[in-house]
Amino acid sequence: MRVRERLSGEWPPGHALAAIPLALILFITIADILTPTEISLSPLLITAPAITASFAGPRLTGFVGALTILDEIFLDTYSGLLGRRVVQTELLALIVVTAFLVLFSYLRHRHKEVLTRVRSVSEAAQRALLRPLPNRLGSIRLASSYLAADEEAQIGGDLYAATRGDSGTRLVIGDVRGKGLASVSDVAMLLGAFREAARRDPTLPEVALHLDDSVRAEVEEHAGELEGSEQLFENFITAAVMEIPDDRPVIKLIDCGHPPPLLIRDHHVMSLQVPNPAPPLGLGELTEPGYDAEIFDFKAGDTILLYTDGVIEARCPDGRFYPLHERLSSWQGDGPETLVNYVRDDLLAHVGGRLGDDAAMVAIQRLPD
Repeated sequence: MRVRERLSGEWPPGHALAAIPLALILFITIADILTPTEISLSPLLITAPAITASFAGPRLTGFVGALTILDEIFLDTYSGLLGRRVVQTELLALIVVTAFLVLFSYLRHRHKEVLTRVRSVSEAAQRALLRPLPNRLGSIRLASSYLAADEEAQIGGDLYAATRGDSGTRLVIGDVRGKGLASVSDVAMLLGAFREAARRDPTLPEVALHLDDSVRAEVEEHAGELEGSEQLFENFITAAVMEIPDDRPVIKLIDCGHPPPLLIRDHHVMSLQVPNPAPPLGLGELTEPGYDAEIFDFKAGDTILLYTDGVIEARCPDGRFYPLHERLSSWQGDGPETLVNYVRDDLLAHVGGRLGDDAAMVAIQRLPD
């Protein structure tokens, strides 16, 4: 097994495929020996390294290529044709093509290794930024899902976090303007600001004010870099900031330009729409926000789904948006994990497997007292 791995460089995923070029070489060799001398099948040997290069690494491709060249020499010698100029030209062409196939396989293998390292780094960055939510915090159960539009990077501009306070749990879900790697620094900044404020500030409006101040300070710090750019006026974050007390069956919600959470109670879906949403975080200088927390009932057994606009703005191939409210009405499961898995799978089926924007979800279920 170790010998095979050294030969291929990437043997385990497709080790059975290596039998194809070897069998092809054997078949062409036997057929060439059995046919009349004036019919030469040896030029067909080039198909063996060509097929190998399509799935194997440079070592196995080089091995099959070398075996092909030796077999070509053997067949031409056996037929007494090796001294002919046309046969020598064919042999030279086989050597050149094999060399290019090995080079191609080497470059592809290097690209695959780089891509693997990039994915590993992006996964580590995502775990560091979007720390996995615990299954339970105080009086609630939690589950989350994150789908990045930048499939190779696996991180983007959506965010969520939850932290415990003295008397309850605080959560945030947000969507940085833009998507992909360009928005990761804003995600890191806001998550750090939330974790600090959620533990320090006594009221939810103070948490929201701290988040807005942090976004505005970030914009001012980079104002020189963005001067003259539309990004200077469009750098904002929509967010929903929530607090769930342990001793009261309610939630406190501040909506900063974010899609409203959906409450599922006895298979009925209700939108938690606040009367006066605050501006997105970072726009407090344009319109001074009055951060007033709205209170909604959140009884034992209720489930709330927080989500970003990448969910409700996802389009199927014929252009229809994803009908989240309708799909939640038909959900018959129980528990936050089941809910996020249901929506994630249904959403990917709706868009055909590829999202055009980052999409994040957090499901929260109130436990009995």
